[in-house]
Amino acid sequence: MMPFGLKIAIINRAFRKKLDEKAAAMGLTAVQLRVLGSVSRLEATTEDEIHQNDLERLEHVSHPAMTKLLQRLESKGFIRCVPSARDRRYKVITCTERSAGIHNMILAQDEEVFAELCGTLSAQERASLQHLADAIVQNIDQETLSEPEN
Repeated sequence: MMPFGLKIAIINRAFRKKLDEKAAAMGLTAVQLRVLGSVSRLEATTEDEIHQNDLERLEHVSHPAMTKLLQRLESKGFIRCVPSARDRRYKVITCTERSAGIHNMILAQDEEVFAELCGTLSAQERASLQHLADAIVQNIDQETLSEPEN
């Protein structure tokens, strides 16, 4: 029997390969597109300013990695980073006209790839897989929250 971790790794690679192809058509990596989608989604759902630390928590990415991602997205014209009017220590991250609302397109692409990979699964099996994946992610988030900081 194949180890569960290997199964997850194979699924992840296949999913990322398909999303990489879609992102590459826009001149982005899959990771850049995912972060851009997070900025777009947060803009659409909150009135709060979006800061780098919000994205780091949401994406489970380190500060240096997120800094590089945001710099690349800004240099490609997908986001703007400007000092916060409320607290000059923070930069407010916003989508440009080029990427506003892009989270809807990304969600559609994600659903398309999920459907491709699920192939012969029934609608009920797909829903169960989504539910179980949500539960695992929630467990991971709870573990992260309960870990003491060094």
